[in-house]
Amino acid sequence: MNALRSFSARADIETILSQLGAERLDVPVLQPADPFLDTAGEELRRRIFLSESETGETLCLRPEFTIPVCLQHIGAGETGHRRYGYVGTVFRQRRAGGNEFLQAGIEDIGDADSARADARSLGDALAFLKALGVTGKTVTMLGDQAVFAAVVSGLGLPQSWTVRLSHAFGDRQTLEAALDALARPVPAPDVPADIREPAEARDRAALVNALSMRLRIAGLENSGGRDAGEIADRLLARFDAAEIAPDETALATLRAFLAITAPLAAAADALKAFATGNGLDMDAAIAGFAARENEMDKAGVDTSTVSYDAAFGRALDYYTALVYEITTPDGLVLAGGGRYDRLLTMIGAKSAVPGVGFSVWLDRVAAFSGGAV
Repeated sequence: MNALRSFSARADIETILSQLGAERLDVPVLQPADPFLDTAGEELRRRIFLSESETGETLCLRPEFTIPVCLQHIGAGETGHRRYGYVGTVFRQRRAGGNEFLQAGIEDIGDADSARADARSLGDALAFLKALGVTGKTVTMLGDQAVFAAVVSGLGLPQSWTVRLSHAFGDRQTLEAALDALARPVPAPDVPADIREPAEARDRAALVNALSMRLRIAGLENSGGRDAGEIADRLLARFDAAEIAPDETALATLRAFLAITAPLAAAADALKAFATGNGLDMDAAIAGFAARENEMDKAGVDTSTVSYDAAFGRALDYYTALVYEITTPDGLVLAGGGRYDRLLTMIGAKSAVPGVGFSVWLDRVAAFSGGAV
């Protein structure tokens, strides 16, 4: 915890959280694994440290804070607007550079005014870095999962394409690979007969049963990886894709969208021009985008320093709209966040609850600031 103690010489993190109007929340290190495995996405799923309780429950070391904070919000029976602050260690498997990282951040849950909350989240992230002594040049990049979804929906792509592209958004290499794959005919998966027959018949229940049997025989049924249902859905999507001819016009339009980059002040107009030029109904998504931009000045964000990149996302599946990162000029991420309006219902909330938040990578901030934070 030496890196964390180094921050107290100049900035008390708990004081910063209080100044930003966030209630400090303590988050247990040991967490139930299922919420992360079910909602966080492949990038995080494969880096989680898994364990098991005496009762057989699959547990993990805390890989991030958003899901645990949301679970505590639900568990406490909160129904109003709350702002939670946190600081502590997250644990992720890496080949090099260590597996423990210090993070602090704020989760803003329950504010129905998404434009205001989004702008405040980015403003808070920038203010947090400033309070930690980050005075060097940084780069703020913004993307929008909802705008991307509006384009994909407007193009009328097959459901299997839509699902695959949605999962790929947030990782440029994966997204580009998905587009390349969709541009050519896809062969049906080469699987054993007991798997192929229910898959070709689109009999999901029979396919899940066959996959469950194979996982049980291999001793992988409770290993913490994908379960039979998830594997079945992916296989069915691949069989569906094998029957769909590539739509070159739709893919060209999608590539043109992903090439859009602009200063934030010009981004809404660029999106309107794209939508008009391609006959797409993106009015709702663009209106939300523009409303958020209008709230930025009130939140203390210098919009002249913020850029929009249509292909920019973050590799966590629970994001639904705004995503952003604040980086050093050479691309090292100091802070990142976004909106996750579907997450709380996915992990147990009885009704939809809006949420947006960010995390600051304290170790990286200390290194970027020369250890003088």
